[in-house]
Amino acid sequence: MKYYLTIPLLMLGLCMNAQTKWFSTYSDSIAMLEDASNVVLQFKSKVESANSKIHLPKNLIIKNTTPYLIFINNNTVNLPFWQEVIPQQQDFFKEVAGGESEGKEVFGLFFNGFFLTHELGRDLADAAGKTFTSNYKSEYDANLIAILYWRAAGELSNLEKCYHYAKKMLTTLQNPVPATEDYEQYITEHYYELARDPYKYGFIQFSQIVQIYEDKTLPDFNNFIKNYTKP
Repeated sequence: MKYYLTIPLLMLGLCMNAQTKWFSTYSDSIAMLEDASNVVLQFKSKVESANSKIHLPKNLIIKNTTPYLIFINNNTVNLPFWQEVIPQQQDFFKEVAGGESEGKEVFGLFFNGFFLTHELGRDLADAAGKTFTSNYKSEYDANLIAILYWRAAGELSNLEKCYHYAKKMLTTLQNPVPATEDYEQYITEHYYELARDPYKYGFIQFSQIVQIYEDKTLPDFNNFIKNYTKP
């Protein structure tokens, strides 16, 4: 059964730090949808305040647990619910995070947390008319938007947890790109093959997150969005 949650306009006035349990694994799917709705509205408001040329779509938030975990399709944000995640994927999180409780925590930090604004970053790129020369750059852009946004939202503690877990998981995950290949080009040419394998795709995503998190030259979210237009 799917649960649907519309986004009431009156919630647009919520402040940036209104989210409560986000970045955690939910036992209540309705609470998960409500908190996700807050994040989506806050992201839209923050972007459009920083750059009046960008207008993000209004998204419907639903619980729809699939092997893709979190994604946006036809203005619908599809969120995974931990209890419904297939056993193979739950086992993956437990393995790379270092245990059962750690795997559940990692799922919450990233898939009921960090990656929501990663996916909203894709909406942002489309709304701004952005194009990318490689799938690697498209993923990097979405991860960059997510990190800058969560910093602006004051989620520094949760971002730090994501960073440390990403580094930990990278000690288990293997680089899927052969040493003789161009890294970005290989990822673009084999993107859908890599995306089907959580071990390979996980290495790419978590490597980018670590790289961006450690970059001391990044602008703040508002300044980034002000200049976020197609060439």
